[in-house]
Amino acid sequence: MELGYLNAIQKLALGQNRLSGLIPWTIFNISSILEMGIYDNELSGNLPPTFGSHLPNLEWLSFAGNNLNESIPPSISNASKLETLELSSNSFSGYPSFLTSLTSCKSLKIFRLTGSIPWEIHKLKKLQYLGLYLNELHGVIPNQLCELPSLFSLILEENNFSGQIPECFPNVTSLREFYLGFNMLSSVIPSSFWDLTYLLDFSLARNNLIGSISPRLGNFKDLITMDLSGNQLSGDIPASIGGLTNIQNLYLALNNFQGIIPKTMESLRYLKQLNVSQNGLWGEIPNGGPFANMSSKSFLLNPGLCGLPKFGVQQCTQGHNKHFDKLLIAVVVSIVLSLSIVAFTLIVMIRRRKKSSEERNKVKEELLASLTWRRISLLELQRATDGFDDCNLLGKGSFGRVYKGVLADDTNVAIKVFNDDDDDDIFGNDTECEVLRNLRHRNLIKIISTCYTTGFKALVLEFMPNGSLHKWLYSHNYFLDIFKRLDILIDVASALEYLHQGYSIPVVHCDLKPSNVLLDGDLVAHIADFGISKFLGSGDSMTRTLTLATIGYMAPEFGMEGIVSTKSDVYSFGILVMEVFTRRNPTEESFQEGMSMKQWVTTLVPEGVTKYADANLLNYNSNRDFKSRESCISSIMKLALECCADTPRDRLAINDILANLKKIKSQLLLDLRHRS
Repeated sequence: MELGYLNAIQKLALGQNRLSGLIPWTIFNISSILEMGIYDNELSGNLPPTFGSHLPNLEWLSFAGNNLNESIPPSISNASKLETLELSSNSFSGYPSFLTSLTSCKSLKIFRLTGSIPWEIHKLKKLQYLGLYLNELHGVIPNQLCELPSLFSLILEENNFSGQIPECFPNVTSLREFYLGFNMLSSVIPSSFWDLTYLLDFSLARNNLIGSISPRLGNFKDLITMDLSGNQLSGDIPASIGGLTNIQNLYLALNNFQGIIPKTMESLRYLKQLNVSQNGLWGEIPNGGPFANMSSKSFLLNPGLCGLPKFGVQQCTQGHNKHFDKLLIAVVVSIVLSLSIVAFTLIVMIRRRKKSSEERNKVKEELLASLTWRRISLLELQRATDGFDDCNLLGKGSFGRVYKGVLADDTNVAIKVFNDDDDDDIFGNDTECEVLRNLRHRNLIKIISTCYTTGFKALVLEFMPNGSLHKWLYSHNYFLDIFKRLDILIDVASALEYLHQGYSIPVVHCDLKPSNVLLDGDLVAHIADFGISKFLGSGDSMTRTLTLATIGYMAPEFGMEGIVSTKSDVYSFGILVMEVFTRRNPTEESFQEGMSMKQWVTTLVPEGVTKYADANLLNYNSNRDFKSRESCISSIMKLALECCADTPRDRLAINDILANLKKIKSQLLLDLRHRS
């Protein structure tokens, strides 16, 4: 059927389908449509002259990541309700000045443009995200950008802008992300810039800026990333830099800074990335606080620096140290006074308010979680994945895509990008962020960062080089012996025990399966994908109207009644155990015709292990080995069936399951030792 005749459709989602050829122009006649997403395909050609003339209700439009060319038709200005427009990664030419008539627009992202930003940009009063990076825009940055009262993210990197940074940006109190790097901006950083104390990230890198850093930098208490590298800045690094209490990434390389590296920087407890290379710095490199984890890469080509051998600089002599005696005394006195104040405050708090042990533990967990929490920008993720290139695609899930990425510090990460159409109130990355941010266990996937902007949501996760358990079970190039399979199940059970019983609120994973069990470099298992996890609160179970777990692994009460409890995970774990030791997938066709995985195992257990177990686990060359393995697998299947009891109350608790698994492994080791 011709798409253009679907005259009642409201949402058209054809993104990431490898579509090619020309866009059928008739789709631009669907006047009822609200959202149109045909991004990340291989479409070519141009947009019709009447592009926006018949789309009066359109609110969201994305043709990003195609091969569209020529100019963007002015008729798009007729789509007056348009809130999000993404036309990036195409080959459009010119600058669509008529876009300023899109007064409802909240998010605008277009690449490969030429020309300059029109002064009429100030008409987009609702604009929150303006991404005009990777273009060939030139001229000055217009002051009219300061008249956008809702602007949160301004990204103008990698253009040809010249002149000065406008002094009016502090008027935009909503601004949090400010990227002007890789342009040709000159002159000094305006004094007013140092009033942008509410910024989370800013980059002025690779311009021609001169002058010094203001001591007012220390007022940027929320700043996470600061990049001033590749300019002609000079003077000292101000001691007030120690006031950047949340800074994680600090780049000052390729400038003309002189003087010492302030010892106040030892108090920057969250600092992960530092680069002051190729300056004129001298004196001793601090070695406390975050400097304990720094290497020589942070301090290259500063001949006057001295310090520990790991910094790749000369050893300090006594003469070097004299410069710091007074400073050291001042710092010590400050620390002692600070500790005294903290101690006094704690005593007062303890006397005034006694908390239960559970409350104290909860506070401790939240504090620990916050210590490792990081944020990252969309631009950094695009660089890490080569623009989310398919060659970096690790897989697709129920909520989006997962890419491999390499961050600026050469850290390998997995980047989970969520579908634009997810309902944040039911599932999506708000839920997963909340779970991962607070849960701490060696067998749970670790979160490194988040990125949440208009039209884009992603989690940056610890990269698991050995992929998923599913890959290891079903690929002919991989093999897990009986001990490794037991170890993986023990890892998974340990994580579930923590989720169900070790956290202040029981957490149900809701979608346990081999593709959500990831293996690190040592084949240690980590549970991933908390997209539909649920907190149980004070009750033992809850009911949800949407069932999003995977058929085949889902507990019967979950699928039929929507009842979620920790025993739902126990059922899924039982199915997982059966799959690991049989190499039969519960979602395959043979289990969709009246017989489930559980029924199949129940039927074959009386006939012996050889009828259902993965033959690769049974060593037929040794009868003694075979007996030990047969007994082990038989015990495991008995345990798995107990996990899969029909009613939740008849299923084992996860701590009992974990204890049984450890006993089974110990017994196998003992049997093999005695029979060898």
